[in-house]
Amino acid sequence: MPRSLAFPPNVRVVDSFDALLATPFAGEVNAVCWARSLRGDFAALAARLATSEPVRTVGVGELDDADDPATATLRRDLRLLRAAGHEPSIELVRAYPRDDDTDFPTDVQSFHVDSATMPTETFLCTYAGAPTEGLDPRRSRRRIDDPHRRAALLARFGGSDDESFTAWLAETHHDLHWTPDDAGAAYSFGTGNLWRLAVQWDGCPTVACIHRAPGTTLAGAPRLLLLS
Repeated sequence: MPRSLAFPPNVRVVDSFDALLATPFAGEVNAVCWARSLRGDFAALAARLATSEPVRTVGVGELDDADDPATATLRRDLRLLRAAGHEPSIELVRAYPRDDDTDFPTDVQSFHVDSATMPTETFLCTYAGAPTEGLDPRRSRRRIDDPHRRAALLARFGGSDDESFTAWLAETHHDLHWTPDDAGAAYSFGTGNLWRLAVQWDGCPTVACIHRAPGTTLAGAPRLLLLS
């Protein structure tokens, strides 16, 4: 593991793709990190691929420089995940759309968990630009479990704290968003590391992994990442 990275106990670090897939989510472990030091100039590749679009998917045909180590790594990661039955894509981000609700945002730059109606998992890797951030689940809480935030959301809902309020929280995705208890609860996913994250679904054996797109500005530094 790169020395600059420090992970809380919910993260299991592995040294191969096979171990990334095979390590179970159980107990407090809800994230698996294949820690890597990659060859290639990924920032230069991101700059070459950048357009005026805030967010776009990079086509495989754009990754056609076989002599470029960075391009070769992206193609290899796509190939590995597709062979394992996943559907990864390469995304280039210049700016994320932000929620107009600044008090209780539900965009990807707010700490959240992914959710699904069936068993699944999230894979991601930041190759260039600011990396994804995670939250130590021991030092954070769901937004709706904070008494003051829940009261404010209830006032916005305009009803009683009952099943209809619970349904409204789910419809508006507030039940998926989390807040840190202290500034030290957040940690960086780092660049080059390939991650597998637990997703919230009925029967998931652990709490889903809390994460967000980087909260820092991306101006002048496009973000190049893999998502699945």
